[in-house]
Amino acid sequence: MKPTLVILAAGMGSRYGGLKQIDGVGPNEEPIIEYSIYDAIRAGFGKVVFIIRRDIEEAFKATFAGKFEDKIEVDYVFQEKDSFVPAGTNTDYREKPWGTAHAMLVAKTAVQEPFAVINADDYYGVEAFQTIHRFLTQECTPSHHTMVGYILRNTLSDHGTVNRGVATAEDGYLTGIVERLKIGHRDGGVSFLENDEAHPLHIDSVVSMNFWGFHPAIFEQTQDMFNDFVAQTAGQPRAEFLIPEVVEELIKTEQAKVSVLTSEDRWYGVTYKEDKPMVVAAFEKLLADGVYPNKLW
Repeated sequence: MKPTLVILAAGMGSRYGGLKQIDGVGPNEEPIIEYSIYDAIRAGFGKVVFIIRRDIEEAFKATFAGKFEDKIEVDYVFQEKDSFVPAGTNTDYREKPWGTAHAMLVAKTAVQEPFAVINADDYYGVEAFQTIHRFLTQECTPSHHTMVGYILRNTLSDHGTVNRGVATAEDGYLTGIVERLKIGHRDGGVSFLENDEAHPLHIDSVVSMNFWGFHPAIFEQTQDMFNDFVAQTAGQPRAEFLIPEVVEELIKTEQAKVSVLTSEDRWYGVTYKEDKPMVVAAFEKLLADGVYPNKLW
């Protein structure tokens, strides 16, 4: 069975100032997401599932309609404030849905096979898709998942801070992952902020860019954790239920092991509007080097 690619595309784009998921960076206004789908198709994925919000459905489908449906099965699921919440839960206090692990959870009805999860607005590189496809088809089990890790120095923005899950590993397996906020260049080094204090990070730390490979067994475990999270954060309008936290809990409770597949590829993404010219230039070079055709479809 071919694995599925789940794309987290329901984000608000508040720091970017618009729907960065469908903002064009290629020569024919292709968004980053199309290059990821192209990489997934040639790696051997059989289906792509978009996680979006109802209010962006029309714009989203208009962007991709008729482009690659003949090459890969396509499905859409919707992440809303009340998606998969326990019955009787009042979500009126929420300003937005519940974060990346919640977004992954809503794919439960559309995914029955091993799957990869990516962000819509991040570029991961050709090799990473081939590597994770190999894992999903050869090694993935209900208690064995994977993370494609990137080197911190390859994932920073020149135009502001970023949030990253900083990983620790032993013998090729993830031992922990902690979400670090507002990582950026400060005082001649790289640091993150916690309680407004800067804490140094090694420039070669392995970090998560939300490129995960999971067995579908994780959905039931995620649902249980989400039910607890909803109860514990009642009344908090912006509390987020994140994939690294789910993975950390599975490792800590010995419910699963997670292989770390480290990529040396340069990450490209559009966290800020000012990032776009650099990303456009990067894709121009990728096309010039023959990594992608000038016209994808």
